Amino acid sequence: MAIKIKIPNFRAGKDGSRIALSLSNPLIRAALAAVALVVVVCLAVFAYYWNKYDRMVDQRIRGPIFTTSARIYARPQAISVGDHTDAQTILGELRRAGYTEGTKSEGVGTYKLTDGGIQIKPGPLSYHNEDGATIRISGGKVEKITGGGATQGTPLAAYELEPPLLTALDTEERAKRQVVHYQDIPKVMVDAVLAIEDRRFFQHGGVNFVRLVGAALSDLRERHKGQGGSTLTMQIARGFFLTPEKTVKRKLTEMMIAIDLEHKLNKQQIFELYANQVDMGQRGSFTIHGFAEASRSYFNKDLQSISLPEAALLAGIIQRPSYLNPYRHPERALDRRNLVLESMVDTGSINREQADKAKATPLKLAPPNVEANDAPYFVDLVREFISSRYGDKEVNEQQYKVYTTLNPELQKAAAEAVEQGIKLVDQQVTKLRTKKTKIGTGKNVKVETTVAPGPAAQVALIALDPHTGEVLALVGGRNYGTSQLNHAVKQRPTGSIFKPFVYATAINTAVAGSPTVVTPSSLLDDNPGTFIFDRGTQVYEPRNYKQEYHGEVTAEFALAHSLNNATVRLAEQVGYNNVATLAKAAGVKSVQATPAIALGAYDASPLEMTSAYTVFANSGIRLSPVFVKSVHSSQGEPIENFSADKTVVLDPRVTYVMTTMMENVLNGGTGYTVRQFGFAAPAAGKTGTSHDGWFAGYTTSLLCVVWVGFDDYSDLKLSGSATAAPIWAEFMKRAVKLPGYAAGEFSQPPGVVNVRVDKVTNRLSTPACPDAYTVGFITGTEPTQTCEQSGEGGGILTKILGAFESRPNSQPSPTPVSGEPPSNQPGQPVAGAESPEKKKKGFFGKLAGVFKGDKNEDKDANTQPQPPPAQAPQAPQGPQ
Repeated sequence: MAIKIKIPNFRAGKDGSRIALSLSNPLIRAALAAVALVVVVCLAVFAYYWNKYDRMVDQRIRGPIFTTSARIYARPQAISVGDHTDAQTILGELRRAGYTEGTKSEGVGTYKLTDGGIQIKPGPLSYHNEDGATIRISGGKVEKITGGGATQGTPLAAYELEPPLLTALDTEERAKRQVVHYQDIPKVMVDAVLAIEDRRFFQHGGVNFVRLVGAALSDLRERHKGQGGSTLTMQIARGFFLTPEKTVKRKLTEMMIAIDLEHKLNKQQIFELYANQVDMGQRGSFTIHGFAEASRSYFNKDLQSISLPEAALLAGIIQRPSYLNPYRHPERALDRRNLVLESMVDTGSINREQADKAKATPLKLAPPNVEANDAPYFVDLVREFISSRYGDKEVNEQQYKVYTTLNPELQKAAAEAVEQGIKLVDQQVTKLRTKKTKIGTGKNVKVETTVAPGPAAQVALIALDPHTGEVLALVGGRNYGTSQLNHAVKQRPTGSIFKPFVYATAINTAVAGSPTVVTPSSLLDDNPGTFIFDRGTQVYEPRNYKQEYHGEVTAEFALAHSLNNATVRLAEQVGYNNVATLAKAAGVKSVQATPAIALGAYDASPLEMTSAYTVFANSGIRLSPVFVKSVHSSQGEPIENFSADKTVVLDPRVTYVMTTMMENVLNGGTGYTVRQFGFAAPAAGKTGTSHDGWFAGYTTSLLCVVWVGFDDYSDLKLSGSATAAPIWAEFMKRAVKLPGYAAGEFSQPPGVVNVRVDKVTNRLSTPACPDAYTVGFITGTEPTQTCEQSGEGGGILTKILGAFESRPNSQPSPTPVSGEPPSNQPGQPVAGAESPEKKKKGFFGKLAGVFKGDKNEDKDANTQPQPPPAQAPQAPQGPQ
């Protein structure tokens, strides 16, 4: 039987009597009206903010979210028959370039695994045509390559893969990301993220209220805002639309946007947004966004190739990327990774055996060298060039594809050589700054060691193709995250790497119809001297190191050992103005026709000097540096192509003779350091020291210049052979092993002859006087008499070239015989250096001991530009 209960409609009066409640009561009506007003206001406010954020979400997700900037690519990697590689390596490169698995693509391209090979089909957005190729691999080696499309079945010697993406920079912030689609995210990555960040992601509607209440209660107990309780969708809402502050208002807004996103996107789309947006830490000065970029940064591998412990590490980093940085805090990162693995066991995505095996795996991180993969200094130069040509707005709004000249393998070699070499420079600098002082006497004596403070040495390395001008690798500093100053383009005194332009001007007399012809065997006076210039108003008095002078020497010997006085006399003989004219034609614009020009007193950047040296490495034709090969539209259509500007500067015969002279710099002169460090291939080059250390050198396929110095312009007090040459040697050792960069013998043009010259008589060598060196001569200028025809029994060169006698058959001596005199500013003495005979023979002895001894190698007196005519330059004081 139903029981009806009627609640009386009354309330108690002041006197205890009951008063009936009625809507006709004014107080009741007022209260209800107030409540209704509050509800209406709340609904209006909610509607306002809902519409506001709804429009914001619509606007953000309407078009492509992560493709609003230009993309910068490196040069394509060529796969050749016989290369040692495997299918997974090639697949990783293809996926990084945007290729997807399948047979038909409207994008960059597709790939398909076949029996023993990979079928590659470029799409309409590819850099290449759409013919493609099939690469067959057997036993870890490329067995065969055949063409596709119009070239179906045609055997190919090599095939270029899609140019790898260097960066797609966000113009609003220094950030890097590699966009990945949900279907390309491995299941292990999805499972790891959900296990630690949002286990009910596929069940909730954007807000996990149970977890949110739990987090709020935890915050109340702990009396701080430590627990967020955010779902992945709420994290996206915060990352895309809100600030990271922790307030109730922001949390409510976050929930509102999350619910809206869940209505507009499916779960896979939401996870894809999260996977590309999430902050994954810092690389250099760039923020890493997304799992794909993080996989590349931390493991140097494609996201699809990621392992269980690697996926767990990335999922763990999400919580606090800086605090859990595996490079700086490996213990923290390891603990967090293992917590993720335990969470995956709890969710059932892995079993206990898999978790324990993954926990036992140590952290296996890629070397943290930003330069090796990202080339940030190179990218900055590319961006500057493209922005100046098209404008930032057009480049990014049109989503241009910028294809550069950078070779990723050479860039890696350059970065590793710099990383290794700058540590050795630091050791030498620290040794110079270290002072030991005895305190006390007798048995109480103590030795106190102090290291004077000072700046860290900086570095630049530029490598380019000497026949195209294309810049293949560039390092502009020791740490881009610390300093974005690009030293590759900063002006510095060039020191003795300028001297070849003096000697080239002299050798050019043989083809310029000069009454006096200079050859490598011409004699120069290396005695002290005073040089008057500028109509007698200026005086210049260079000094050799330790004021050691050699009397009469050959031009070949003077260049090989970088003798200052002999070089200035040669510049005076051929004309300072002629030297300046040649240098300016080669791109060294700051030079002036003064004696100081001979010793590299005037400024040029490492990049300018690299371009200038193409004159020697490219048969007399100067090439301007090229960073960008072409610019394409977002749809892959070419917009503009670029190539080097060419300037004919010297006769090929002259540059070949100079190359042979600079080969002798490496084989027995001040550049012998590169041989001591194991670089044995044919090469030519020159050391240099001003305030800084330099080395410029080239092979038949590669030209490289290295600079080392201090930002504050203070004297490095170390020679180019001790600082820059080891870095150059380390880079070139790696480079010549790469396909296409082997070093062969230099090609001899018509009109020149290679001659063996006796070191004692300076005449043609015969079996009777085998102690000789080889050098080039322009035909008709070579010696005609043999050493046996000399009746002088030794000649005037015996005393100055006797040191060569330890090098029979022109083989290099174990150490350079003579050094290039150090230069310093007037009045600043140069620290002494031990003699070459005292050099250590071990590897590190060669570095620390030999280089210390080689500090006399090439510091040139008075390397600063000359003052105005009204003031004569001071002569250097003290040992030089």
